[in-house]
Amino acid sequence: MIAFFFKKLLVMLMTLLLVSACIFLVFALIPGDPALRKLGTEGTPQQLYRLRQEMGLLKPLSQRYAEWLFSLVHGDMGMSYFYDEPVGGLIAEKLPLTGFLSLLAFGMTVLFSLPVGILCARFENGWLDQSMMVLSQLFMAIPPFFSGMLFSALFGLVLHWFVPGAYVSYRENVIGFLGYLILPAFTLALPRAAMTTRLLRSSLLSEEKKDYTRTAYSRGNTVSGVLYHHVLRNAILPVINFYGMTLSDLVAGSIVIEKIFKLPGISTILITSIQNRDYPVVEGILMGLTLYILLVNFMVDMIGRVVDPRVDV
Repeated sequence: MIAFFFKKLLVMLMTLLLVSACIFLVFALIPGDPALRKLGTEGTPQQLYRLRQEMGLLKPLSQRYAEWLFSLVHGDMGMSYFYDEPVGGLIAEKLPLTGFLSLLAFGMTVLFSLPVGILCARFENGWLDQSMMVLSQLFMAIPPFFSGMLFSALFGLVLHWFVPGAYVSYRENVIGFLGYLILPAFTLALPRAAMTTRLLRSSLLSEEKKDYTRTAYSRGNTVSGVLYHHVLRNAILPVINFYGMTLSDLVAGSIVIEKIFKLPGISTILITSIQNRDYPVVEGILMGLTLYILLVNFMVDMIGRVVDPRVDV
């Protein structure tokens, strides 16, 4: 277990280093001059040169990357070109909303997919199973941005259960904050819950056909006993891995949902920074997302090893 832990940790750190180099290189070589964007067209060549020097754009690429990486490791993401504020502070201000939206959507995904997936497998080809297979196919086929617009119009303009744009900060009203996030989180969770339900059902049915289940039945175990004490333990591993992918994917997907429901999360500064070539902010957000995804995958690998000690990849 210890060797497995350090192996995964080393892979995670090497991946993080490689991704950091790719992110920095892409934004360093992309066409455009951040100094010119910040100064404007009315600046003199001397002013433009001084600004480039202050921003560190005249240093060799390798030196800029080394200094950026050193600062990043020590928790300093640099200064925003556009906002003229520390990047870490900008991200920290918007992160709670995006993070809570993703966690709420993940909770909805788990609470729906686990019981429904088990029931569909338990009563295979029954009315619940057949209905959920049709509905899950439909939910998987509809892109979240389209269902977000559809739900916003239905619950906001038709039923008047939701007021688009009436976001309330958690600092002002916790109940209002949670109430506004329910519909965006549901929109975000719907296709993931459908996919997870189908995966769990398929995994359970596949395990039920193996020899150990027949052995368990021959020993007098009930259907529910075999399902919950034998089959589920072996069938849950691919679902755990998929939950890890879902937890990572929800953060990226929340950026689109935030724009549809007018939520002032990470998407607000990300899109503005891309438009204004504010590369330190974009790099900081991308590195934060990368670290988050790698940490989630690392935890999923550890949980998978605990559930099934045979896992060694």
